[in-house]
Amino acid sequence: MTVQTQIQQALAQAQSVQASLVQFSLETENQSAKQMFEQLAQQQKNICNLLEGRYQQVLNEEPQFNQNQ
Repeated sequence: MTVQTQIQQALAQAQSVQASLVQFSLETENQSAKQMFEQLAQQQKNICNLLEGRYQQVLNEEPQFNQNQ
């Protein structure tokens, strides 16, 4: 498994976690839980952004990976 594939998988999983957290925040009526889920979703979004940045860096450093897109 290439680094590119590993980062893509990690990013997809991180985005799935973020989506779940957003969904939890929308479905709960408990305001403190809602706030917690919103904060966690924002933190997870930051993680996704970092992974996306690393993915772009890998693509720039390893031009052969661009052929797969």
